[in-house]
Amino acid sequence: MQPAPTPTVWTIKALLAWTTDFLKSKGVEAAKLEAEILLAHVLRGKRIDLLVRYDEQPTDAERTKFRELITRRVAGWPVAYLVGSREFYLLTFEVEPAVLVPRSDTETLVLEALKRLKPMTAPTVLDIGTGSGCIAVSLAHQKKDAHVTATDVSPDALLVAKRNAAKHGVADRMTFLQGDLLAPLAPGSVFDMVVSNPPYIAQSEFAELSAEVRDHEPRIALDGGPDGLAFYRRIATGIRAFLKPGGTLLLEIGWTQDAAVRNIIAEQSELELGPTLKDMGKNPRVVTAKKK
Repeated sequence: MQPAPTPTVWTIKALLAWTTDFLKSKGVEAAKLEAEILLAHVLRGKRIDLLVRYDEQPTDAERTKFRELITRRVAGWPVAYLVGSREFYLLTFEVEPAVLVPRSDTETLVLEALKRLKPMTAPTVLDIGTGSGCIAVSLAHQKKDAHVTATDVSPDALLVAKRNAAKHGVADRMTFLQGDLLAPLAPGSVFDMVVSNPPYIAQSEFAELSAEVRDHEPRIALDGGPDGLAFYRRIATGIRAFLKPGGTLLLEIGWTQDAAVRNIIAEQSELELGPTLKDMGKNPRVVTAKKK
């Protein structure tokens, strides 16, 4: 597909039309949406504002910045990194290359967690491998009496998560611990609920990932070991010491991993499997269990 002819006057409408065609020609699926997000970012406004500003002409400096962002997008950079944020559930989260870009599929886990937390009084929650904090902060934001502990092996990721907690006014009800999975938890710590979206891409699958994910998102947040299941095994064998009796375990999975993860959980005599929940695309997404 050839880009549209170059307009003589670069209004917002003309910029969006040309850029949408250009991104489509480069194989970008959500070309129109991404053009709008990037231009709104440059103009320090909201996407919806662009509709009533169609006839405005951005300055040369704004057009230059927009062009630079489009060049980086075509080179594979995720839009969320280019604008420094991503919408997730009901909030906007700061993101940078130290953390995975939040996915809408993960909202399946958040919705189920909130449903189970709703009848509880002052529940304690653990989020293993918090990344940007999108799960942990969302839970703390919606369940006002919860205390949420979030762990991550990456100190840089924890800095992002802490900023997101402060931004959304929940930092006083959160604890951030740096370390590998359960390692930073104090002996005797127990939780009403444990949630995690662990790395689950098999090492053999990295070549098949889009360049956008493979080349720009943190491998440490993606690499699930040779078969993609390494972290599920470690969580399953170690979690019983940190779950209260009757406590809930919610694990996000890759859509092909349902049977394998359920088998891993079933091997733990102190854990009782629950249903696997499907995401909006009707794919298996969250394995549920509880401590007997």
